[in-house]
Amino acid sequence: MRMLPGDVVIVILSGKGEVAHSPEVREALRQELGLNDPLPVQYGKWLWSMVRGEFGGESLVDRQPIRTLVARQLPVTLLLACYTVALSVIISVPLGVLAAWRWNRRLDYLVRFVTIPGQALPNFWIALLILLGLVYIFRWSPPIVYTHPWEDLWNHLQIVLWPVLLLAWEYSSHIVRVTRTSILEVMHEDYIITARAKGLAEHRIVLRHALRNALVPIVTVLGLQLGGLLGGTLILESIFGLPGLGRGLVQAALARDYPMVQSLATLLVFVTLSLNLIIDLVYGVIDPRISFSTRSAPT
Repeated sequence: MRMLPGDVVIVILSGKGEVAHSPEVREALRQELGLNDPLPVQYGKWLWSMVRGEFGGESLVDRQPIRTLVARQLPVTLLLACYTVALSVIISVPLGVLAAWRWNRRLDYLVRFVTIPGQALPNFWIALLILLGLVYIFRWSPPIVYTHPWEDLWNHLQIVLWPVLLLAWEYSSHIVRVTRTSILEVMHEDYIITARAKGLAEHRIVLRHALRNALVPIVTVLGLQLGGLLGGTLILESIFGLPGLGRGLVQAALARDYPMVQSLATLLVFVTLSLNLIIDLVYGVIDPRISFSTRSAPT
């Protein structure tokens, strides 16, 4: 951030006239913001504010507490992530099961045909095409002002619909692929062959035996993709005007608001690591063969 061109002082003083852009005014503001301190000192002040619970202190641009800004932006990103995960799980797991069940048949080819573009095409490019199509073809665009669902549910649904669909398409594509591959790998295990020899129906074998034993890689992808989802909303939040953490991080980076960028990046890293820890703990629940005990296995 410090090596990028641009200066937060110029951003703050923009639009305040020629007097505000004089070297004396800029130097005084830099001194007030602490930007003339050595970098280790600036980082130490920011780190001490994190330890004291101030979450980075104040934003350099609008001088508001970063904790207040995060409290306002975090619910937007969490809602967007929850919508995406719920829709993705509902769609992707059944599609992955069907693709594995109908392996190398028309349904399998159709599922792969739909999911491959979701992994290959950048969502921000598709978002721009959608906005252009909505405006030029249907003469309609999503609402500009964001509202929470408890304030105006219809307006909220209109503004989050397209980003949720785009994120769910990308998110679901990975889960479908992993679900299909995981089920195909366990379909040749001995217990599957035994279940077939007993005369169990194929759909019961897939749902009760294959899917249950293929949950570990599926849950792994769910956790990893969820952590990436929080950072993957950066551009989409900016395109669709959602005042979430992603848009806040982009705006802070453009304004060279160093404490804001550091605090938001730290928050995203903390959430990602926490999700990884939760996923590791869930392994022992879905697969009893996985144990976190430090005792050595019997010989």
